Amino acid sequence: MPHIYLCVLWHMHQPFYKDLISGEYRMPWTRLHALKDYYGMVEILEEFPEVHQTFNLVPSLMLQVEDYAAGNAVDPFLRVTLKPAESLTQTEQEFMLRNFVPLNPARNVARFPRYLELCQAWRAADRNIGRALRLFSAQAFRDLQVLSQLAWFDEEFLAKDPDIRELALRGRNFTLDDQALAGRKQTEILGAVLPVYRKFAARGQIEISTTPFYHPILPLICDSNIAEVSHPYVSLPSRFRYPQDARAQLERARQFCQERLGTAPAGLWPSEGSVSDEALGIAAEAGFRWAATDNGVLSRVLGRSAGVEETCRPYVWRQGGREVSLIFRDHYLSDLIGFVYSRMGAAEAAADFLNRIRDNCRGILASGRDAFVPIILDGENAWEYYDQNGRPFLRQLYRGITADPSIRALTVGEALQRLEPQPLDHIFPGSWIGASFDIWIGAEEDNRAWEYLLRARQTYERVAPGVPEADRQLAYEELLISEGSDWCWWYGPEHQSDFRAEFDALYRAHLANVYRALHLTPPEELSRSILKGALAEVHTPPTGPVRPKIDGVVTSYFEWLGAGVYRVDARSGAMHGKRFLVQELCYGSDGQNLYVRVDFEPGAVAGLSGMDAHLTFQPCADPSSESFIVLGFHDGLVSAGEVRLAKPEAAAAVEFAFHKVFEARLSLAALGVGSGQSLRLQLSLWKHGLPVDAIPQEGWLEISTAEPTDWPL
Repeated sequence: MPHIYLCVLWHMHQPFYKDLISGEYRMPWTRLHALKDYYGMVEILEEFPEVHQTFNLVPSLMLQVEDYAAGNAVDPFLRVTLKPAESLTQTEQEFMLRNFVPLNPARNVARFPRYLELCQAWRAADRNIGRALRLFSAQAFRDLQVLSQLAWFDEEFLAKDPDIRELALRGRNFTLDDQALAGRKQTEILGAVLPVYRKFAARGQIEISTTPFYHPILPLICDSNIAEVSHPYVSLPSRFRYPQDARAQLERARQFCQERLGTAPAGLWPSEGSVSDEALGIAAEAGFRWAATDNGVLSRVLGRSAGVEETCRPYVWRQGGREVSLIFRDHYLSDLIGFVYSRMGAAEAAADFLNRIRDNCRGILASGRDAFVPIILDGENAWEYYDQNGRPFLRQLYRGITADPSIRALTVGEALQRLEPQPLDHIFPGSWIGASFDIWIGAEEDNRAWEYLLRARQTYERVAPGVPEADRQLAYEELLISEGSDWCWWYGPEHQSDFRAEFDALYRAHLANVYRALHLTPPEELSRSILKGALAEVHTPPTGPVRPKIDGVVTSYFEWLGAGVYRVDARSGAMHGKRFLVQELCYGSDGQNLYVRVDFEPGAVAGLSGMDAHLTFQPCADPSSESFIVLGFHDGLVSAGEVRLAKPEAAAAVEFAFHKVFEARLSLAALGVGSGQSLRLQLSLWKHGLPVDAIPQEGWLEISTAEPTDWPL
């Protein structure tokens, strides 16, 4: 009797949020998904021993889970969660309201009535911080601290752990002890994640596959020009070609799984299902025996639409004496679980899914052939839209599979042992999205990110041999992290998120760390957002000459009257959530000197100590004649560090002061700028070698240095 071999692969992945130099985790999503998904998705199989599945674990995800479980990881969200509510600063309260209170609560929030009350209060305040702070008491903030964590706890713990269950049932008026308990329970849950995978893999009920270590798009790492095959004439950045990095990402992934989980995976879900002949060849040499991608890629290989007959069978890719078995995910069925069934009842959704599988496979079974159904999808993000985190749906699905003798739920490896593969002599280069790489390359933001990566990679090759081994390893690690797919996922027009700016900043921080590890100053370009149109800017040109006293205070209203003013509108665009330090920049000239004043946001001045300001000037008539100045802020004072002037012999070249504002005078002659000419300016602020703010956010600020007699009357 022929069977339906149903192979479900759950892909578990989050970006690498840790800054290796500071040790800080920039965002909390690995921790939160570890609380909600990674443990329970495996543990539920205890109830269904006949259901076998494949779990794809990304090594960089496991590394982060280990770090949290050991108590070594901290992120800004966790820090503010564990702080006594009475001690929260206004900045921390604002952070909580903006990040812990969703405007449109998902199911995991809505099941807690008190959490919904707090969401409604935030909405009633029109998301206005001033109004909200009048509504939120210390008790309200503590309830928010606890509930914002409980909402992410796995159903297994909400139902069975007596301490967690009591907190959830009480639902409000939490105490400081409750707050601490929620923190301890998080560490417990995180510590249980990897052991549950080891247990189920050892008994053979699950197979563990993996992904290149930091989730890079392998074909683009091997050769970024491959993108033109799947999208002819696409706009591409300078060629990035480092197949040795692809090999390192693959080999390290298998080694890591062997060390942590007791098995070197045979299977590979290449990041985003992205494949090419070169990438598959390297994977085969690294020891992988099977890999998976999307049936959209299969359609491009076959030159026709890959229907049920084509999708419901395995293949084997062979080239140059190397081979890898290939499976192609059923795109339609996989996306039903990911995006559709959350809007249906659990029983109805599970029945619909199994009926569709039976209908699809009826003809194959009638011909006497076994049917192979590959379902591959994200194992975490969909569940917050399901009732009870998707557990009722999964139980109904697994019961239905167990009750049907024609369906056998197998791991990918088990199914491949029972089926004869079809040969393929090549693979079409593409990913699971449109059988192309358009999400990660081709758009202006994407291409700029690749250019920055290439420059960092080239710098590493040139400089690394001359630095100590530990620093060389750190720089290479940061390069591998920067090669991850997650950064360019948010660049370009395809995806939007309130956290795009945070991803952009983290990507640039990883690249900056490459230079820092190599004992180099990170390039100025990394201080500016890659995101286009991130902010609205207001730029008012000068209306008259200025000649202020350089003392770090605005001694008179008239002192800067007539100056040009540049400021960004922090309320607009894709930079939501970013903390700005610079409020505005004023500038002007007296025909002999350029004057610059920087006003900081309220409360930012106290935090400037330990920061550096980088000032770059270019005469518009001769951009190669550049001046560069580094200033250090320490204990309310400013001191000059590196100073490179276009004309250093000019007398009385520069003068600086800082008290309530930063003021500077720079000789136009020293900057190589003639009277009446224009120049370009960039200002950026850095702390511990990482960029924290910049003026302008993109490109250069072009300013006039016209003589006083040139000003209109």
